[in-house]
Amino acid sequence: MSIKNIIITGTSRGIGFELVHLFASHGHNVLALSRNAQPVTNLNFDNISSFAFDLCDQDDYQKVTQFIENEWKHVDVLINNAGMLLNKPFAQTSFKDFTKVYETNVFGVSEMTRVVLPFMKSDGHVVTVSSMGGIQGSMKFPGLAAYSSSKGAVITLTELLAEEYKTTGPQFNVLALGAVQTEMLKEAFPDFEAPTTAKEMAVYIQDFALKGNQYYNGKVLQVSNSTP
Repeated sequence: MSIKNIIITGTSRGIGFELVHLFASHGHNVLALSRNAQPVTNLNFDNISSFAFDLCDQDDYQKVTQFIENEWKHVDVLINNAGMLLNKPFAQTSFKDFTKVYETNVFGVSEMTRVVLPFMKSDGHVVTVSSMGGIQGSMKFPGLAAYSSSKGAVITLTELLAEEYKTTGPQFNVLALGAVQTEMLKEAFPDFEAPTTAKEMAVYIQDFALKGNQYYNGKVLQVSNSTP
């Protein structure tokens, strides 16, 4: 197995945290990015690097560029996992609410991808974590106007990037996840119990990130065993 250089956003908890542990335990080099770097630091793996990072702070992206240039030189896999889930009636959702959700779920994905792309080879893989709520025609839920529409936006973004880079690589794919039992889900829907754990979903995403671009490019895969 060849050792990969992998960047993951949103790593302080949930799926992102589990992904860091999985990749590192299999010997891959991981740059874990989150506003709170402490949880992954506590994992004590020599092949995990982390620092506090805010997708909404333009200055923080320079840290990523400097790290790649100084430590890795190239990136094999980028997993855009960070997300913000807002459950709020539309009539009460302010311009500021929408902006905050889109800054993390759309603008952050776009800018992180743009910053990392120059360091990716033709067989690199950019995986963006979306949601079943962003799939056209899927079941929709009140209170998720900002969240689900932002997740629909990154699906279209992925399709556009795959087309723009189809002759040079890397490959771009998006996973539309169903409900996963994470802290973020619990905060937004305290009474809902999802059928899939964060670790179970992380195992699937890890395998797809390493192998999926051999078979897919510009595709959205629906990863859900329930509704939603």
